[in-house]
Amino acid sequence: MKFNTIRLEVDDGIATVTLDRPDQLNACTTEMKSEIIEAFDHTDASDAVRVVIVTGSGRAFCAGADLSGGGSRFDAPEGTDGEVPRDGGGEMTLRIYDSTKPVIAAINGPAVGVGATITLPMDIRLASEGAKFAFPFTRRGIVPESCSSWFLPRLVGVERAVEWLYTGRLFTAAEAHEGGLISAVHPPETLLAAARSLAAEIIENTAPVSVTLTRQLVWRMLGAAHPMDAHIAESRGMRAQGASSDAYEGVTAFLEKRPPRFTRNVSSDLPDIFTGWVRPGYR
Repeated sequence: MKFNTIRLEVDDGIATVTLDRPDQLNACTTEMKSEIIEAFDHTDASDAVRVVIVTGSGRAFCAGADLSGGGSRFDAPEGTDGEVPRDGGGEMTLRIYDSTKPVIAAINGPAVGVGATITLPMDIRLASEGAKFAFPFTRRGIVPESCSSWFLPRLVGVERAVEWLYTGRLFTAAEAHEGGLISAVHPPETLLAAARSLAAEIIENTAPVSVTLTRQLVWRMLGAAHPMDAHIAESRGMRAQGASSDAYEGVTAFLEKRPPRFTRNVSSDLPDIFTGWVRPGYR
């Protein structure tokens, strides 16, 4: 697929989405937002894609929203019928949240503002040694966006989240790692290889449908009111998967000491284990 602000490449089951405005430090525009959403529509629809990696071209991951338009950058038109216009960053993160494939962030440089918040619904975040992070919204006279007030405290805890959000300061990859925002720090030259190695481990050893159900369970249960919600969904998942060819193949491969050969696909074989769950609408 051809895009203007990103690149999408698929190889060996891995889709790599590269933010591709290196001269502007991959600053996010409305066009980039739309293209990222379109890219995830494609990766969800393709059974050839098992894992998605998101990274940046050049020396930055994403420097935040493109502010070249000046102080009116965050002006928003009035919505129809009194509806508040939607935050574009939130549209992106909600799309990534809904991904049926695991998402790995390979943060190769500065990740600021929406460049940091877009990584929050990704499943695993790796960063290069020179990466820096900031949530500078209070310094720009606005508020956290991209659903970050929901994601960030769940990832790093309330106290760490509010310290980063209130001050809006720039912090290092080492601090991000210590605070739990990223899982590992790598030399710049090995970052993408580390992300691909992690993706390959998932692809070579796991059942696609099991991974998708696991992703949905983990993210959706973060907002569950009681562990009973998890028990119900997991019980449905165990019944659906336990009776499938995936379970037979997984156990047989283990007993025969060979790699598994799973054949079921997310596009056609994903069971509904969240009966009655309705995605909230925007209101």
